[in-house]
Amino acid sequence: METARIGVTGLAVMGRNLARNLARHGHPVAVHNRTAARTKALVEEFGDEGTFLPADTPERFVASLERPRRLVIMVKAGAPTDAVIDEFAPLLEPGDMIVDGGNAHFADTRRREAALRERGIHFVGTGISGGEEGALHGPSIMPGGSAESYEALGPLLEDIAAKVDGTPCCTHVGPDGAGHFVKMVHNGIEYSDMQLIAESYDLLRHAAGLAPAEIAEVFRTWNTGRLESYLIEITAEVLAHTDAATGKPFVDVVLDQAEQKGTGRWTVQTALDLGVPVGGIAEAVFARSVSGHADLREASRNLPGPSRTAVADSGFADKVEKALYASKIVAYAQGFHEIQAGSAEYGWDIDAGAMATIWRGGCIIRARFLDRIRAAYDADPSTPTLLTDDHFAEALGDAQDAWRDVVATAARIGVPAPGFSTALAYYDSLRADRLPAALTQGQRDFFGAHTYRRVDRDGSFHTLWGGDRTEVQA
Repeated sequence: METARIGVTGLAVMGRNLARNLARHGHPVAVHNRTAARTKALVEEFGDEGTFLPADTPERFVASLERPRRLVIMVKAGAPTDAVIDEFAPLLEPGDMIVDGGNAHFADTRRREAALRERGIHFVGTGISGGEEGALHGPSIMPGGSAESYEALGPLLEDIAAKVDGTPCCTHVGPDGAGHFVKMVHNGIEYSDMQLIAESYDLLRHAAGLAPAEIAEVFRTWNTGRLESYLIEITAEVLAHTDAATGKPFVDVVLDQAEQKGTGRWTVQTALDLGVPVGGIAEAVFARSVSGHADLREASRNLPGPSRTAVADSGFADKVEKALYASKIVAYAQGFHEIQAGSAEYGWDIDAGAMATIWRGGCIIRARFLDRIRAAYDADPSTPTLLTDDHFAEALGDAQDAWRDVVATAARIGVPAPGFSTALAYYDSLRADRLPAALTQGQRDFFGAHTYRRVDRDGSFHTLWGGDRTEVQA
């Protein structure tokens, strides 16, 4: 009986394309779906791309896999994933592995990995970025799990991953939930990147007075420089597109309510638990949320505001480019700070520079910019923030006057720019000699006796605010 090197169950678009990618690279692939018709359709339509071993039952699927068995599940996160694990785990043996390629919450991955480890089964939570095209042509892959599982699985994943300068966009991220954690933060950064690009468009349109087609050309120019990236590239394409039905710019006929699947929200929630400030990502999540509250927005339409008068400044687009680049640095710095904090909290020992390396191709945030991040961590793996890297610090210094002008212009004419604004506030907060947190701590001590620390001696103190206001050591 012919055996497959790896199997994929769950043949919706992502699972189907991942199976095709494996087959195209010469790896015999077992394929299975709860609905057998989908399995049959895959083999009939794409069977000439490689070797597919279709199975109509879980038992036949598992039996067709060589040992150690590598079983990839591509189903919806949450209860459906648990159901598939419960179905297949009893059919496996010690040393076999289940690879979850969905967008699972890393805490669920940690739970599943611990439970299956007790049965001798490797569970590999794997972030896969690049959408359906990436799954077919080469995604960025972020596998977690044990080092032992990566020895058997890694070569297959590296083979089908995107390549940049000959380097696979895949590496072992760390134990248990590390892979899905990093994918979660990747998506949070993606939210922020997209929000900053959207704000750039909004300002070029309402502050500079440019039409969508003109803005598309601005983005195409930016894509030849330091902002070169997949997101900038597709932004130009979207803005240049004309709606066939109306003849209007496509962007003007799309309902302005952005949706989300939850990974950005998870990034912010987890950052709160870790005590890591990720304001840029949070504002991007909240901006999508605001856009979706149609009734709230309709009720507020007539609130007073300034006139959106275009700025007569031929250099404004260049200022927006600088503000975008500076804010982008901040967004990535916040995301990598969260990765470092998560790594420390859970003992994952994640290599931040390696994450920048595997994000250079295949994934949605792939960009020239990531080479600079990799170089920063190569120079100093323990750097506390990307903002202090010499290259980025110089770029921020060069951008800050334009950055401040863009934020001030947005406020003056009433164009919402929460991403630009919070990024600048974060930058100024880190560089400040003193923050008003001293007053906040004094207030907390006044109403709740929460104590405070002093700048001139060690220890915690409390002022007797309701008494003679003498200070006592706590």
